[in-house]
Order: sequence, then C-alpha cells, then structure tokens
Amino acid sequence: MNPSPRLLTTWGARRPRGVVLLLHGGSEVSHLPASRWGVAALRMLPVALATVRAGRGRVHVLRLVNAVRGWNGAEQSAVVDARWALAEVRRRHPGLPVAVVGHSMGGRAALHVADDPSVRVVVGLAPWVTPTEPARLLDGQQVVLVHGSRDRTTSPEASAELVRAAQGVATTATLVRAAGQGHALLARRDAAGLLAARLAVAVLVGGRSTPLAAGALRPGSPVLDL
Repeated sequence: MNPSPRLLTTWGARRPRGVVLLLHGGSEVSHLPASRWGVAALRMLPVALATVRAGRGRVHVLRLVNAVRGWNGAEQSAVVDARWALAEVRRRHPGLPVAVVGHSMGGRAALHVADDPSVRVVVGLAPWVTPTEPARLLDGQQVVLVHGSRDRTTSPEASAELVRAAQGVATTATLVRAAGQGHALLARRDAAGLLAARLAVAVLVGGRSTPLAAGALRPGSPVLDL
C-alpha cells in the first residue's frame, strides 16, 4: 500500500480568518514513508505552537506530513503533497486565505505552490533553493525567506539570489538574515519560528504586507537582519 500525505490540526479556530499550512523538510531522494514523529516533522512543532500563540484563536494551524521523505527529482513529491494539502484546505475551509510556511525542503515546496489561488504569503525557513527555482514562481506573491549565516545544509546565498531576482516580480520579497544560526534555526529561543508565525498571522488577519508584519522590520528593504 502506497503511503499517503496527512494533515494534522495543531489548532482549529472557532471563527477563523485564515489558515497557516506548515511544510516540513526531508531528503533529496527517498521513497520511504514520512512520519509525524520524524525529526523533520517534529521540527515544525515549535513553529506551529508559535503560530497558535500569534494567531490568538483567529487562524487554523495545520501541519502537513508528506507521504514520503524525499523530493525525488522530477517527481517533486513534496510539491505534489503540498498541492494536495491546499486542495484539502479549500475543501475543509472554503474561501479562507492561506499562509504557507516551510522549512528546508518544505520551503522549496512552498515556493513551488506560491501560484495557488488560496496562498497569500510564503515563508521559507532555511529553504532549499536551487537554480531551478526561477523568480517567476513568485509572481505577485508576498515572500519572506529566513536563512542562518552558518547554514551548511542549504544555501543562504541561493536564498539571497532568489530574493534579488524576485524584486519587481513578487509583490514583496524579503530576505531575513539570522546571524550565527544554522540550518535548524533554533538559536535565540526560536526567533526565526516566532518571526515566521507573526508574519503569517499579520498577513492573514491584518492584511499587512510582509516587510511591515514583524513590527521591527523596515519597509521597503529587501534584506533585513534578525
């Protein structure tokens, strides 16, 4: 029997104004089933809880568990699962706007589903960005990429290049540099996760553009320091 993706509800709001969909990381190639108890999926739990707190009962917070662990080249398994999740969100919560927040491979998948009509903002935490991710993926979208300066698993330089290329293509495209942080972005009491949560909620609930959504961020700057 082939594994299937699953949506886990971290928080279900009574009167929701939006949905935050969290996408976990994975491997370049693997058809092994992904697990909700795996390190990649559990890494999104602090972000989920931060989003619940930031949402104050106004947003649904859902975590996707992919069917398999890998991206798997042209199969783009993580993208297939993310599109399934967005369709499922529309079925369950028709008309609600969605913020997609992904870590590592999940960040790459988030970029690839930025064209979904339900998506209002995309946040990539240490996203796996390659030259095959053209800026046109982000046409008209609000995008924030957060990358640690000590990340040796995915490339901070690739994130910076994508943000530069997306200027004038995306509605807003911002790179947040997290000094001294590695791939997990766990330093400073999960500051990156808190930022992602606040950005996502601010756009869904307040309708604000992403560079303003974190409060301390300066408007109009494509590169900011956390």
